[in-house]
Amino acid sequence: MTTIFKNRLFWPALILVVMLGINAFTSNQFITIKDGHLFGSLIDILRGSAPLILVALGMTLVIATGGIDLSVGSVMAISGAVACLLISDLDNQNSLSGVFIAIGAAILVSLAAGLWNGTLVAVVGIQPIIATLILMVAGRGLAQLFTEGQIINVQSGPYSALASGFFLTLPIALLIAAAAVGLTVLLTRRTALGLLLESVGGSPTASRLAGIGARRITIMTYVVAGAFAGLAGLIASADIKSADSISAGNLIELDAILAVVIGGTALIGGRFSIIGTVLGAVIIQTLRVTVVAIGIPAEANLLFKSVVVVALCLSQSPEFRAKVFGRFKSRPAAEKVGVPA
Repeated sequence: MTTIFKNRLFWPALILVVMLGINAFTSNQFITIKDGHLFGSLIDILRGSAPLILVALGMTLVIATGGIDLSVGSVMAISGAVACLLISDLDNQNSLSGVFIAIGAAILVSLAAGLWNGTLVAVVGIQPIIATLILMVAGRGLAQLFTEGQIINVQSGPYSALASGFFLTLPIALLIAAAAVGLTVLLTRRTALGLLLESVGGSPTASRLAGIGARRITIMTYVVAGAFAGLAGLIASADIKSADSISAGNLIELDAILAVVIGGTALIGGRFSIIGTVLGAVIIQTLRVTVVAIGIPAEANLLFKSVVVVALCLSQSPEFRAKVFGRFKSRPAAEKVGVPA
């Protein structure tokens, strides 16, 4: 039992269960079946978590190598802008081939954005926070250039299905995120890739001396982060059936970093946890829904969110737990020998 309490994911998982319990109590329909599909508050939370899960997955891999990616929100905006722009030019916006071409083009642009970041960091040698800050600013400007500063609306059933469609009773957006998680876990935990990522993040110099292609691995992580951010941008734009290059993905990089931290990944690089990141992303989305469910004013949402995140981070700190719980454990022993506690 003590081992369970010491697990870094125990307290985040407990907080998630508590918040889901609150939603189950306050929601009229927590989970139900309607028209052959799963509906309810729980499904809305999981579906709403999909873009953040995708972005946080890429962020986890980047942070594992000792980097950071502040441009994921802008890449989301670019991806949505490219897809919606191409779909809006179609004679038939419900054409599957046309929609697939638009999605493919958006993903290619996202991959190129990730390659740009990776090249600046691994080849040119620019600090990750500066290299990705460049695309964070320029990328959103590029998205606005694509859309000419306008919101591009689309009326495409196949495209909107990315966010609102169902397959095998489950939301397609959730299935996309689950597939990305499964593939990432498979590659990082069933092959040597995970160990290589941790070695590059732990000590880039030592990994290079050991013959590990640190530059290639670093570039690869930024490319994957770009691809996942592009997918998230497609889901986000499909959800509102339009491309809003100004607000799309705005500040999602901060939520992604929070999800990574909650999941127990070390921000200095090295140790990382994919499952922990997914748990962190779902917690953040559940927190958004729970705040509304319990009637907290919208003005206090961010403050409430910050308090919960701080509490989660403190609960995961071995030093903090040792100081707090160790103090309570020492009192009975002190009282037995007559020493004031």
